[in-house]
Amino acid sequence: MMQFTETPLPPLHQITTPISNPTMNKNRPWPAGFPTSKSLGSFGDANCMEQLLVHCVNAIESNDATLSQQILWVLNNIAPPDGDSNQRLACAFLRALIARAARTGTCKLLASMESAHFNLAIDTHKFSIIELASFVDLTPWHRFGYTAANAAILEAVEGYLVVHIVDLSLTHCMQIPTLIDAIANRFEVPPLIKLTVAGAIEDVPPLLDLSYEELGSKLVNFARSRNVIMEFRVIPSSYADGFSSFIEQLRVQHLVYAESGEALVINCHMMLHCIPEETLSGIHSTNSNTYSYESPSISSFRSMFLKSLRSLDPTLVVLVDEDADFTSNNLVSRLKSAFNYLWIPYDTVDTFLPRGSRQRQWYEADISWKIENVIAHEGLQRVERLEPKCQWIQRMRNANFRGVSFAEDAISEVKTMLDEHAAGWGLKKEDDDIVLTWKGHNVVFASAWLPA
Repeated sequence: MMQFTETPLPPLHQITTPISNPTMNKNRPWPAGFPTSKSLGSFGDANCMEQLLVHCVNAIESNDATLSQQILWVLNNIAPPDGDSNQRLACAFLRALIARAARTGTCKLLASMESAHFNLAIDTHKFSIIELASFVDLTPWHRFGYTAANAAILEAVEGYLVVHIVDLSLTHCMQIPTLIDAIANRFEVPPLIKLTVAGAIEDVPPLLDLSYEELGSKLVNFARSRNVIMEFRVIPSSYADGFSSFIEQLRVQHLVYAESGEALVINCHMMLHCIPEETLSGIHSTNSNTYSYESPSISSFRSMFLKSLRSLDPTLVVLVDEDADFTSNNLVSRLKSAFNYLWIPYDTVDTFLPRGSRQRQWYEADISWKIENVIAHEGLQRVERLEPKCQWIQRMRNANFRGVSFAEDAISEVKTMLDEHAAGWGLKKEDDDIVLTWKGHNVVFASAWLPA
């Protein structure tokens, strides 16, 4: 078996020692179920990579540095950062596991290896507005939700003179210009638009290189150019406490303006999964007075947030998010869920970005950030806590919302948008909701809700 020494190791992707290395202890059992061929090629399929990662997790969590290094060494050989989509996926998980060892203090020898030999920092890009607008248009990942939500919003606000849009989005209002255009084209006299955003997710990719105040000024000027009057407001807030201060300020606004008959639209685009859920129940005791709806011991900030939205009696709530489950406190379960979902962005990138392009580097850095957050972080620092569509539907129903179907015009718009992208993308309807798919696998869901 290989031993840790003071001799510097080569970079992560340059380890080329053959698997028949005579320094390996042949008496130590190799994890059950793996081939014994001297050729690394037999390890190259995704299922085997996933099993290697699982065994590596178990070795790291049990503080077995020797076995951990052996598995990491094999993964180094079969998962270069510039390989095919499965290899790049496995490489990102490998980096995340080493980062976890460094953060948690398990396998201290691996942690020292991380700090001494490997530069695992993820270089996430800060986008300009133009760069980010172009970036999100490359793939339906976000455009799907934008298109479905905008169609539902236009239908819901018909006849209102004032429309208050609360935009809870990870993509920094990139949906709004298209919505402004649609409002300008649809209504002879466009309604006054009040746009309120949560200033909360500065550390979650994609990152923006300007303040929300500057962003708001640009959006207001763009709306004016389309003969739409817009007001813009940022409410400082935090996903860590379930946006409690944000909700309280919305409630005050709503009490002031409710009698004016304005439409209130809550647009939730891939941000709500950052709110803590039941597996973080240990933090509730420090915020027991944040909400008054239920005892925090029997509910999560996520459920309480939705109930607080219901108390505002909104005209429409649109919920768009990724259809996966990253909530397990069991690291192996979480790794398996993430591995079997996050292959999709690596697989799709080959259809719209060439190797070596700057945008591709930005794109894959953001995926790597997500993987590291899921694997290497715990507690409030682990914000990538995706829940599947079925769980969100149950939460919305428990909060006294009822689902409504997207109109045929909305579905037609989504299909037209998908025609602009690679053939692997698809659309399916599940009850009242619609789902974006890649090669038949669920990717993102969109749902629309009214107060029950």
